[in-house]
Amino acid sequence: MSLNPTRVTCEVAGKTLTLETGQVARQAHGAVIATIGETQVFAAVVTSAGRDDLDFFPLTVDYREKTEAAGKIPGGFFKREGRPTTKEILTMRMIDRSIRPLFPDGFRQEVQVMSRTLGYDGVNNSDMLAMIASFAALHVSSIPFEGALGATRIARYDNEFLAFPDDTRRRAESELDLVVAGHTNGIVMVEAGAKEIIEEHMLDALELAHNTIRTIVSACEELREKAGREKMEFKPPTKDEELHAAVAKYRGRVEDVIFTPGKHERDDAVRAVRKDVLTELTAGYEDRFELAARTKAVKNAFHDLEVEIQREIILGGKRIDNRAHDEIREITIHPNFVKRNHGSVLFTRGETQAIVSTTLGTPDDEQIIDGIDEEYKKSFYLHYNFPPYSVGETRRIMGPGRREIGHGMLAERALVTVLPPKESFPYTLRIVSEITESNGSSSMASVCGGCLSLMLAGVPLSQPVAGIAMGLVQDGDRTVILSDILGSEDHTGDMDFKVAGSGLGITALQMDIKVKSIDRSLLGQALEQAREGRRYILRKMLEAVPRPEADISEHAPRMETVKIPSERIGFLIGPGGKNIKGLQEQFKVRISVDDNGTVQIFGINSDLVKKCTDAVEGMCALPKIGSRYTGTVKGIKDFGAFIEILPGVEGMCHISELEEGYIEKVEEVVSMGDEVEVVVINVDDRGKIKLSRRQAMVTT
Repeated sequence: MSLNPTRVTCEVAGKTLTLETGQVARQAHGAVIATIGETQVFAAVVTSAGRDDLDFFPLTVDYREKTEAAGKIPGGFFKREGRPTTKEILTMRMIDRSIRPLFPDGFRQEVQVMSRTLGYDGVNNSDMLAMIASFAALHVSSIPFEGALGATRIARYDNEFLAFPDDTRRRAESELDLVVAGHTNGIVMVEAGAKEIIEEHMLDALELAHNTIRTIVSACEELREKAGREKMEFKPPTKDEELHAAVAKYRGRVEDVIFTPGKHERDDAVRAVRKDVLTELTAGYEDRFELAARTKAVKNAFHDLEVEIQREIILGGKRIDNRAHDEIREITIHPNFVKRNHGSVLFTRGETQAIVSTTLGTPDDEQIIDGIDEEYKKSFYLHYNFPPYSVGETRRIMGPGRREIGHGMLAERALVTVLPPKESFPYTLRIVSEITESNGSSSMASVCGGCLSLMLAGVPLSQPVAGIAMGLVQDGDRTVILSDILGSEDHTGDMDFKVAGSGLGITALQMDIKVKSIDRSLLGQALEQAREGRRYILRKMLEAVPRPEADISEHAPRMETVKIPSERIGFLIGPGGKNIKGLQEQFKVRISVDDNGTVQIFGINSDLVKKCTDAVEGMCALPKIGSRYTGTVKGIKDFGAFIEILPGVEGMCHISELEEGYIEKVEEVVSMGDEVEVVVINVDDRGKIKLSRRQAMVTT
């Protein structure tokens, strides 16, 4: 059997993309290695037999960045990779969101899409290749999948868009970090962070992304022509027309209760109708297996009816909560909701609510990010929690899931752009968004609440930021764009389009669609409607919190900054950290020292912070010749006395400089612990200081 791979190449953004299959993982149903430069990512897809008892599509996506790809060994005791990193989870989500809508309706076979980075060259990021390799593996596989997909990242440097930017150019310097997946006819997934980019420029970036994707799709099509497997036969489940007709008789009753105010009240009313439907349409089924199958079929048919009714209501010009298509739900804001937090707010929009808090920390609280990329530190992070009580449910309590990681990162991207420079505000910032009620767009509530809590914590933001979730319902020529969607509108609609930004432009964007494609005109309408909604929300926010607090919370650490000579860093720290630990204990502070000699002192008590600052300046100052000090005798030798003139800084006063005239013993003039006036008479190249008490006495 030949191990020679089938290979295709294409040029994208001045780089050569290579896709190959047939050499690795030949027992998988599809496997592809994608390469740009010396970055290689492998992806394999498999499926198992379908299960009649499932009413959902069991798709699993996994992506891993093994450290050997970058020539590293994992840290920690076990020297082995552990749970997925945030970047890996976000990449998994982007792959999943791109491919899930493109499997055939009714397909219930378990599918696993697994990818991993084989090699990373430090220039070409592996996350885009993971998406491309996964898409290509599905396309060449025997698994039913509707067409080829491609993906790209778009950056913007100096007002110019660039596809597939190098990792050597810092993303922080780019005005845009946009990831797009799509097929020949349109885009299917968008994830973006931006520096207040205007809507027209965002549309230009999406257009460039789609043009780039078309080239990648062509390469995937070529690979399938050369080495693709025959697609397995799949017949969608036959619709039971008789059952659907029987369920449709209850349409009027559903329409009567669908406008019931309140999420749970509405659900209860609809559930009561469903109960009657189940009672009537399962009557006569005695065998428990037949009864279970019939019950499931009736529930599915009723669900289809409910979705159909909601879509018709929207297309007919209404919404189930009686709002206009562009109307925002009522917003209520309670500033400083938790008094002991550095900044907190209770943000409520309709039936979506979040308690959001900001905590100010020191540089020691920065998060170290280690992976195949170059290690770096984060001084701002947002954590999103979605407890089950927020939707009136119970479930197993575990750590944050992929959805929580993704929503938190979306809100974090939305806010990071407007934070003050670290040089002027060196605090580490952590936001926690606890969702206490949920009925649509809790991630955007986290953006609004996060912005308000930052302002209440005294963080000088450049602009306030708000977020809004948009929806779409499309049927033929009828199209409706919805602002501030409910959870049910997200479920029944054709698009979930989250937009966050300031009054100047977009800071974050996320889009998933269920229809085949959306053109530029429709995207433009959605972005413009989102802009109007965002500005309305911003006005409501500024009514409650007009501006950032002038000072940080009394419970937050106070900060003083002092610059010391770099050669004095080691002395400040001391052997084994003795000196700096002593200062922290004495003044009840935390001290952070940068390699360039910047010392930051944090503490709750302002007076102690100031005293510690003075002590650090004194310890690290380099005395100048002629400077006068009141020192303390710390040591006595036959040839003179050692006198501490600054904390931790001693100089030598020779016996001849203690006093005028002949002195037989040092003890005749000074004793241990005496305070004496001295003058610096010399500082040599090694920093050794010579003092004179005699000259100080003369000049007094």
